[in-house]
Amino acid sequence: MNSLDLPHVRNAHGAVQLPGSKSISNRILLLAALAEGTTLIEDLLASDDTERMLEALIKLGISITPLDPHTYRIVGGKGAFPITQADLFLGNAGTAFRPLTAVLSLLQGHYRLSGVARMHERPIADLVDALRQLGADITYLGEPGFPPLEIKPIHSSNTDRNSVTVRGDVSSQFLTGLLMALPLSKKASVIDVAGTLISQPYIELTLAQMRRFGVKVERNGWQQFVIPAQQVYRSPGRIMVEGDASSASYFLAAGAIGHGPVRVQGVGRDSAQGDIQFATALEKMGANISMGENWIEASSPVNGYEKKCLRGIDLDCNHIPDAAMTLAVVALFAEGATTLRNIASWRLKETDRLTAMAHELRKLGATIEEGHDYLRIAPPSDGLLPHADIDTYDDHRMAMCFSLASFGAPLRINDPDCVAKTFPDYFKEFSRIVFP
Repeated sequence: MNSLDLPHVRNAHGAVQLPGSKSISNRILLLAALAEGTTLIEDLLASDDTERMLEALIKLGISITPLDPHTYRIVGGKGAFPITQADLFLGNAGTAFRPLTAVLSLLQGHYRLSGVARMHERPIADLVDALRQLGADITYLGEPGFPPLEIKPIHSSNTDRNSVTVRGDVSSQFLTGLLMALPLSKKASVIDVAGTLISQPYIELTLAQMRRFGVKVERNGWQQFVIPAQQVYRSPGRIMVEGDASSASYFLAAGAIGHGPVRVQGVGRDSAQGDIQFATALEKMGANISMGENWIEASSPVNGYEKKCLRGIDLDCNHIPDAAMTLAVVALFAEGATTLRNIASWRLKETDRLTAMAHELRKLGATIEEGHDYLRIAPPSDGLLPHADIDTYDDHRMAMCFSLASFGAPLRINDPDCVAKTFPDYFKEFSRIVFP
């Protein structure tokens, strides 16, 4: 395994053009593949996750023409895939695996879906149970409740309406998959959510992309979603992918810790992405934040010419589950402890992020309290411990988050190439904006 040594840095300033949003990229790829018409997608994220989705769609018979690394022309399949039997390998891409499971389960094909070992540890039973309510024929090929899966043609129903209940307190991707798939049936559909829906902004993001392709969903609070009958996905023609708000968090945090200003370009105040609210969390910690239509800028708190320290906060992070990881490292540079709550979903991601984050923060000298769904971080009183070896658990966000610890001490990041999942050039961009 390779590693990357990061020197101790103290300052950050500059501007970063963000890569396209992973969440938007994979949603748009799938919707374009299902739509009537041809879609030109611009500013698509080039990453492992989008590669897995592109490979799967091509294997399913969709015509995809790359025009450059970030621009693709996709000829939609009009609500179906030309290839009705295929084995699909989806790596560790949850944004590909869960929606594809839902879509393929409602079609008349025979498919096998698998991924890396970690994907086979990530639960999918709640989605499978919901799809079986609709007549889907899904078999677990390994441990029950987890991938890999075998999908056979759906059992046809004589009812003129779909009615399904899905749990909302494990992963919002299950509801996203159902929302994207059910219009293919042409029937009126009602989805009831059992329990408290987590990561609600990601559902807003799903609904926004569906609207771009002509399908509207009526939402009754966060407990019920109604999809009117006879809706069809239609290509908008040309569509641009917004910059990734989760990726923005690392650079905004750098500006908040390292004087700044640091500006991220490609996402702004009107973004549909929930992680845009990371900027508000930084503001609560004392950082200076400003926003435009397509940019956000962060700098350290100041009082005249005197730099002031950030302050610890107590925050419910249900709305920013990915960007909350960045706050855990920012907490090392705050006065007082920081408590991040409502983050049980961390345990079901690329790794058990709650345990992984707690373990690596302790290597830097922090005092950590880890609960089932919260993390409390008290920074070391005498500064970060130098030359820590930070393990990343094949998790891109672990690698990117802990780069920020270099503002306190030199450290080593193990397996830095895992950032290819969403941001292959991350460390190159990070090195451009940080200084001794």
